[in-house]
Amino acid sequence: MSLEPTATAPEPNPAPEPGPAQEPGPAQEPNETATPPASTAAAVVPASGPRRRGGVLVVALSLVAVLAGSALFLSGWTLGHQAALTPGTPTSEAEDFQAFWDTYRAVTDRYAGGAVDRRTIIEGAIKGMISALGDPYSMYLTPAEFKQSLSSISGEFEGIGATIGTVDAAGNTSSCATIAADCRLVVVAPIPDSPADKAGLLPGDVIDTIDGASLDGLTVDEARGRIRGPKDTTVHLGIIRSGQPQEIEIVRAVIVTPEVESKVLTNGTVGYIRLSGFSDHSAEALHAAAAADVQAGRTKLILDLRGNPGGMVTAARDVASQFLADGTVFWEEDASGNLTESVAKPGGAATDPKIQLVVLVDGGSASASEIVAGALQDRGRAKLIGTKTFGKGTVQQWTQLEGDNGGFRLTIAKWLTPDKTWVHGIGITPDVVVDTPPAKPGDDPVLDAALKKLGAASTGYEVRIAA
Repeated sequence: MSLEPTATAPEPNPAPEPGPAQEPGPAQEPNETATPPASTAAAVVPASGPRRRGGVLVVALSLVAVLAGSALFLSGWTLGHQAALTPGTPTSEAEDFQAFWDTYRAVTDRYAGGAVDRRTIIEGAIKGMISALGDPYSMYLTPAEFKQSLSSISGEFEGIGATIGTVDAAGNTSSCATIAADCRLVVVAPIPDSPADKAGLLPGDVIDTIDGASLDGLTVDEARGRIRGPKDTTVHLGIIRSGQPQEIEIVRAVIVTPEVESKVLTNGTVGYIRLSGFSDHSAEALHAAAAADVQAGRTKLILDLRGNPGGMVTAARDVASQFLADGTVFWEEDASGNLTESVAKPGGAATDPKIQLVVLVDGGSASASEIVAGALQDRGRAKLIGTKTFGKGTVQQWTQLEGDNGGFRLTIAKWLTPDKTWVHGIGITPDVVVDTPPAKPGDDPVLDAALKKLGAASTGYEVRIAA
């Protein structure tokens, strides 16, 4: 999923070639889950900086043998000449890359249709290489897109303020590389009090056009890029709601998403904490809110992760650690199949097992949200209530290319729950499924079910703090 505000560098995924970023969650226009950035990732800026290869790579061939005869000498010369035409290509891969270099040389040396912008064709080659993976979460980003992606992970961006994702022709959540008839861009949820919210954009609205142009063939990130833009500018969204087309005009603004909101429910007996993203500071804010509840003597807590598209993987571990004193939070499986365990950090605010915890989830809970929900469910620390989560079980890393050449986001690992379950494309089923629509504005059947599970009655609440 993606946030129109891009929450998340993550389209975070987003930041200089800082550190890896992980992007576990629906594409948000405010952020995505990723490995934290150098100042990335998670928004997440990649944790590792760009690796400089130097201006020119030199391939040296060493022949440990006695050169006998002109044939062997000529063969050695031919190899050296070939390396010069294919700079940076290992000799063992020269045959595989020959077609690429032949095409590149033909374009740069013989194309007669106009001036050749070397940088443009190189960007196109990189984009095509990553697109060929068929992974909707891996992609090349132009310098502007890379910067926007990182800034969204930071929780502040210029746009309309809405989380967006994709659905298939039947309206079911899906992950697809490009928008088409069987992959539509849909609003997951507008950010409260954002321009999108004030303009009347609703969850489930299918975005059909942007400023009159079709979205067919665009990636989710490209579509998000068209929705976002400088503050005080206007974007026209053609949407389909309940089968009826209509147009909504929205004036963009600077979107700052407070990621933690806390309330006191049922006359001060239940603490409610809503988390809307996973940035560098979200865990700190959540710790403060949970600690305030514990200090006030509350032993019943509700963590609301509905509509939370994710963010940094490190933030997910820190958030889960507020409720788990130790043990596994999640596993990461790299491209070679190696498993790395991520364990809870000490010092969590609400790890006492006497504190009852309920977690609210829905189809907009993705990536980092699913890491937390899966950890608390598998470890028996909390009951999940709501509807099945999004189902994003991969981790992305943001890498900034040398020079002003943008960067790319690449899936580098799978994440698994403590029980080693991969939820990608499946989601997490709550312990208590509640899909009853509100009877009237202001009703919240999922929250009501959570209070019932905790043995509380009233849904009346007072705002305590907003972080």
